[in-house]
Amino acid sequence: MLFSTARSATRRFLPVKEKGRRAMSASSEVDSSTPSLVNTEWLKQRLKGVKLLDASLYMPAQARDGLSEFKAKRIPGAQYFHLDEVAEPNTSLPHMLPSEQAFAAAMDALDVSNEDHVVVYDGLGIFSSPRAWWTFKCFGHERVSVLEGGLPAWESSSGPVSTDSVSNEQLQRPGKAVRSPPSSTRYKAKLDHSKVRSAQEMLANVGSKGEAVVDARSPGRFIGTEPEPRPGLKGGHIPGAYNVPFPQVLRDGKQLKSPEELEKVFSNAGVDVNRRPVVGSCGSGLTASILALAVHQINGKVIPIYDGSWSEWGMLSDVPISTETPPNTV
Repeated sequence: MLFSTARSATRRFLPVKEKGRRAMSASSEVDSSTPSLVNTEWLKQRLKGVKLLDASLYMPAQARDGLSEFKAKRIPGAQYFHLDEVAEPNTSLPHMLPSEQAFAAAMDALDVSNEDHVVVYDGLGIFSSPRAWWTFKCFGHERVSVLEGGLPAWESSSGPVSTDSVSNEQLQRPGKAVRSPPSSTRYKAKLDHSKVRSAQEMLANVGSKGEAVVDARSPGRFIGTEPEPRPGLKGGHIPGAYNVPFPQVLRDGKQLKSPEELEKVFSNAGVDVNRRPVVGSCGSGLTASILALAVHQINGKVIPIYDGSWSEWGMLSDVPISTETPPNTV
């Protein structure tokens, strides 16, 4: 049965028949109300006027733990936004978007209101924080920014850090709220379906080619010559996808390149992000968010992301998979 192994991961998304309307709204939406990137000097001047969230999450190969590092040191006033905890609990797929009620409950636990300007950062510079940025955008929170360069840039600029102890109860509160959300919340979340794609919609797009799929994984994983880090996944990519490995949009692995440089990166991969609707994909929906943040620097649009990404597609038994080299023309 189609998508039987995906479990409940896509149960909240719109059916395929909505795709045409959704693609139109996604391609025409421009977000210019709040800067998606802020630098360290900007933050120093507004440190007490924003809600800071450390969204550090690392891959197993990086041998680092975001929660432990947060407990050791953080930007003063920051709270920990655990991407694997503020996520759908009833799926085997990693850090999938939670329900509206669960996200709202987590925001209450973090004392974040709908009016707050949220600034997210991570311990690498630009890695997991864009996923938190995209998550807030998905639930209708427009006032959210990423700290360019993250904690490394903050420390390099002599920004203050806190090493005060943090209680385990405080750290566990958002995750508990997600697993057992109350019937009512102060925070109001509304999932914007135009910013998310399901496996069914991605399959429909293989035939329609209505959206250009940009895959943030490495070239080896994209064509199936490099093994997937998660067991049980086949190699390759969604047919018709374009390969834009996320390190290509970064400078020194810590900051996004200029809008002009970013536009060239996508163009070199065969995608004109100003002329064609784009959807992001990667291994688990994490590094695709880096591409989403990059596109936002070019044209102000918040592109949709295939939330299940290759963690879902690569385990399905009845979807097409390609191992061809990346196309270089649209």
